Amino acid sequence: MNRYPVWKYAVIVIVLLVGIIYALPNFFGEAPAVQISAAKSVAKVDASTQERVRAALDAAGLKPDMLTLDATSIRARFNTPGEQLKARDVLQHALSPDADNADYVVALNLVSRSPNWLTALHAAPMYLGLDLRGGVHFMLQVDMKGALNKKAETFADDLRSTLRDKAVRGVMVSREGLSIQARAPDAATLARVSAIVQDQFPDLASTTGTSANGSLTLTATFRPEAARNTQDAALKQNITTLHNRINELGVAEPVIQQQGLDRIIVELPGVQDTAKAKEILGRTATLEMRMGDDSAEASAALNGGAVPFGSEKFLDTQGRPVIVKRRILATGENLADAQAGFDPQTQDPSVNLTLDAKGGRVIRDVSRVNIGKPMAIILFEKGKGQVISYATIRGELGSRFQISGQMSVSDASDLALLLRAGSLAAPMDIIEESTIGPSLGADNIRKGFHSVTWGFTAIVVFMCIYYMLFGVFSAIALGMNLLLLVAVLSMLQATLTLPGIAAMALAIGVAIDSNVLINERVREELRGGASPQAAIHAGYERAWATILDSNVTTLIAGIALLAFGSGPVRGFAVVHCVGIVTSMFSAVFFSRGLVNFWYGRKKKLKKVSIGTVWRPPAEAAAMAAASAQLNTNAALSASHPSRAPAPGTRPQTRK
Repeated sequence: MNRYPVWKYAVIVIVLLVGIIYALPNFFGEAPAVQISAAKSVAKVDASTQERVRAALDAAGLKPDMLTLDATSIRARFNTPGEQLKARDVLQHALSPDADNADYVVALNLVSRSPNWLTALHAAPMYLGLDLRGGVHFMLQVDMKGALNKKAETFADDLRSTLRDKAVRGVMVSREGLSIQARAPDAATLARVSAIVQDQFPDLASTTGTSANGSLTLTATFRPEAARNTQDAALKQNITTLHNRINELGVAEPVIQQQGLDRIIVELPGVQDTAKAKEILGRTATLEMRMGDDSAEASAALNGGAVPFGSEKFLDTQGRPVIVKRRILATGENLADAQAGFDPQTQDPSVNLTLDAKGGRVIRDVSRVNIGKPMAIILFEKGKGQVISYATIRGELGSRFQISGQMSVSDASDLALLLRAGSLAAPMDIIEESTIGPSLGADNIRKGFHSVTWGFTAIVVFMCIYYMLFGVFSAIALGMNLLLLVAVLSMLQATLTLPGIAAMALAIGVAIDSNVLINERVREELRGGASPQAAIHAGYERAWATILDSNVTTLIAGIALLAFGSGPVRGFAVVHCVGIVTSMFSAVFFSRGLVNFWYGRKKKLKKVSIGTVWRPPAEAAAMAAASAQLNTNAALSASHPSRAPAPGTRPQTRK
C-alpha cells in the first residue's frame, strides 16, 4: 500500500543529483575579470587573439585563473580587483595602442568562480539583476523629430526620382520641415504630380494651392498613422542596435526596454565602467557604396603619390590602401538585406545583396556604364572608414546583385553580418544615468539571503515540533523544493532580482502549505479510526485534489503577472511560477517517497510520529467510553470464558 517501486526512487535520486549539480554554481560566487571584444565590426576575436592576450599577460607577470574564448569575446579571470585593473591596462596597451582608433574593447566584468567540471556540464549560476550585482542604468531620449526629418528627406528624394522616371518636367521639389513641397509650372503638371503622390506615396497626405509668389504648389505631409509607424520603427531599430552593441560588453541579461513613446531604459548588470558603456551605446556605424578609382593617378597614389581630386584613400580589412571616388552611390539605409551564399557559376562563397527601389535604380544606372570597373563598400565607425569589399562589376546590377571574390564561407558570413548591421535610426541623448556599486548589490544579496534563511529555519522548527517525524519529512521536502527552485532558475538562466528573492521566500510558504494539508489529512484519518498505514495512504490520496486546485489557481495568477507585467514584476512572476511547479513535486512525490521509505517496510505498524492527534471533547469522551467498554469486555472474557459475549454483541447486565 505504502511502497514505491524502484523506478520512482530512481527518479527521486536522479532529480536530486541534477538539482545539486545545477544549483552548485550559485554558491561559488563571482570573480573579477577582464573581457576583450571587438570594437569594430571588422575586427575578429578568435584563437589568435586569445594567444595575443595570453602573451601580453605573461609578459606582465599576470596569471589568470581562467582564460576562455566564446563566440564574441575572450574572458580572463583573476583573484583580486588589483590584478583585474592591471590586466586591463596591459591589454589596452597591447591590443589597442591607438586609443582613438581602438580595434578591441577591454572592459571590466565579473564571471563565475565555478570549477571547470561544472562549466563542462553547462552548469552556470543565475544571472543577477542590477539591484543585486551592481552596474549602470541609463535612460535614453530618442529624437523622434530627427527620425521624421530623415524619413521626409527620403520621401523628397524618392519623389524627385519618380518624377524624373515618368518624364514630369519643370517641377521643383523641396523640403520645409516635415512637409514636402512640389512647385509646378501649370495646372496639368500639378495634377500629374498629385496623382503620382496619391498612387505611390500612401504615407503622405497632399493638398494643392497657390504659394505667396503665385506659383502652383502641392504640399505633402505625413499621415498621422504613418508618422506613428515611423516613430515606432525608429524606436525598435534603435533597441535592436543597442542589443547588438551591448553584446560587445559581455553583459549577462541586459535590460533594454521601451518606456513611454520616445524613451529607452538600459540596465547593464555587472558593468562598472560608465564611460566605456556610454562610448559603446553612442557609437554610430554607416555603410557607403562608392566606385573605385582605377586611374593612373590613383595607382600612383597607392605608391605614395597624391590622391587624385575627387577621390579618397582608405584601408581595407588587410591593411592595404584603396582609392575610391568621393561620390556616394548608396548607403546602408538603401540596403534591405544581405545573405551569404554561393556563386551559381563557380560555386565560390558570395554575398547576395538586396537594395530598395531608390538604391537599386542608382546602382543600375551606374553599373551599366562601368562594367569591368571596381566598386567599393565602406564601413564608417567613429568617423573613420574601412573598405570591407572591393569587387569588379561583371554586368549590369540592379536591386539584387552579388559580391564574390577570394573569400571563404566564414568571410562571406561575416561580410553579410556587417552589411546587415545598421546604424541608429534616430539620434539619442542620455538624460539620466546612475551607477549601483557592487558593495550595495552584495548588501542586498546578504539581506535577501538572510530573509530566506530565517524564514526557512522558522518553518522547519515549527514543523518538527508540531508534526514530529512527519514534520522532519516535510522539512526535508521543503529543502528539496528550494534546491530544485535554484537549479531550475539556473538552467533557465533566469535573472534574479530583489523581487525574485521575495518570490523565493513566498515559494517556501506555498510549498509548506501542501505538506500541512497532507499531515492534517493523515491526522484526520487517524481520528476516524483508520490504521496507520491506511491513514498515510488516504491522507496523501485525498489531499492531492486540494493541493492541485490551490496550486493551479495560484499558477494562473503567476502566469498573468508573467504575461502582462514588466521589469521587476516579471522577475517576481518567473520565480513564483517555477516555485509552484517544484513545490508540487517536492511536497507530494518526494515527501511521500520519504514516508514510504520509513514506514512502508513495517507490516505491523501500530502508530506513527505525527504529533498529537487532537479530537473534540465530545468525540474524546465517546472514544474514552468505547475504550472503557472494551476493557470491561476483555475483563469479563478473562474471568468467565464461557459467558463471553459473541463478537459484535453488547454484554447484558442484571438489575
